[in-house]
Amino acid sequence: MRRLLPLVLLAAAPAQEQERIAVALAAAHPGARFGLVVADADGREIVALLPDQRFVPASNTKLLTTAALFASGIDLDALDTDGGATVRLEPRAGRAPDVVLVGHGDPRLSSAPDCVHDCLATLADAVAARTRRVGDVVGDDSWFPDQRWSPGMSWNNMPSPSGTGISALTLDGNETLADSGYYRLDDRTRPGARNAVDYDRQPGGDLLRLSGTRDPAELPPKVGVDDPAHYAAWRLAALLRERGVRVTGRVLARHRPPGPEDDPATRGAAPPPRPPESAPLARLAGPPLRDTATVTDVVSQNVYAELLLRRVGRLSGTGSIADGQAAVARMLTAAGVPRTAYDFADGSGMSSYNRVSPRGMVTFLSWAARQPWGEGWRGTLATPGQGTLGRRFRDTPLEGRLWAKTGTLNATNALAGYLQAKSGRRLAFAFYANDVPGDASATAAMDRALLEIAENN
Repeated sequence: MRRLLPLVLLAAAPAQEQERIAVALAAAHPGARFGLVVADADGREIVALLPDQRFVPASNTKLLTTAALFASGIDLDALDTDGGATVRLEPRAGRAPDVVLVGHGDPRLSSAPDCVHDCLATLADAVAARTRRVGDVVGDDSWFPDQRWSPGMSWNNMPSPSGTGISALTLDGNETLADSGYYRLDDRTRPGARNAVDYDRQPGGDLLRLSGTRDPAELPPKVGVDDPAHYAAWRLAALLRERGVRVTGRVLARHRPPGPEDDPATRGAAPPPRPPESAPLARLAGPPLRDTATVTDVVSQNVYAELLLRRVGRLSGTGSIADGQAAVARMLTAAGVPRTAYDFADGSGMSSYNRVSPRGMVTFLSWAARQPWGEGWRGTLATPGQGTLGRRFRDTPLEGRLWAKTGTLNATNALAGYLQAKSGRRLAFAFYANDVPGDASATAAMDRALLEIAENN
């Protein structure tokens, strides 16, 4: 017998629609808790299921991070010269100069052999053209305080690309191939017809253990790095050696520990001035931030989201997590979202501390749609058949008529954004499933409910 949700919770919808939505959600696993609000362009609610209860939003958090970028006034279509990496030579008495690679929050710096733009090789070429001998190679990420992981992120995610460290100096998405040489490798994989490789590394450790089966014709898995600034310096040192530059010193990282100046609550209205940087030998420009925001939302790129949060925070602070959260909070206040409707600890949704109510998210979405930047921001969201919606809503009435951000975390599924109903009305919605048992997923039931709503509105 199907377990129907109490229909009183769907009082904002007509009785027949209540029944259909309840039947759709009854297909989900017992124990799952659903929250759903759907509203029209004027903010009138059509459906309200547990509207004010707070849910773990998972990667729905990225909606607010990218929106805060659009609301910030940054030129989103120009090359990202402010965030680009630089390289300089620091003279040292009695020895070869040190090479210092400095990051400013650009998430797209690459050392891939086929790199065309925003390439670490360009900086290596600049050094090789100036000197054939250097001392230390230093990765400097002090443009942001050293806050590589947000509160509430599970430690077991740290070795994976989803939980890699966050740094103002980011290279290759802060991922590296398991056999790149950056980690000591304990490879116990067996030959197999396909890659089914498990990996494990203790936080802060340099020993990577591989097990499972591996197809020799396929690449090993990518893994996260704990110290992105060190990894970037390590790769730069390798590129310098390939160009015949002798590296006589060590590979080092230079961080800035967080302090009171990184918290708006303790430092006052303005951050302390930063000392000016010496003139760089070369500077890169990243791609336009609109492109970065689109990748962030469409494929749910965690590193990009965390860096965008810090970039927004750098506009009025030091680029700390707290500065980014303050910018998001100001935006939500302007949207009329009550403070009791949310709590956020990061910009990507990996933190288990994040909470938002469906009504709070829809209030924000309705407000965002009315902003001058709202339509452009909606264009960063995935549509059916694209990114994290690649297999959802295909060949349905919502194909081409839904723009949304997914969310998946332990026991959590989420989807929020906009849809065009059968009537042609555009609706804002926020849909959350928490406490989903085991490895089950509630997305199929959620999709059926949204199709039902779109058909009857």
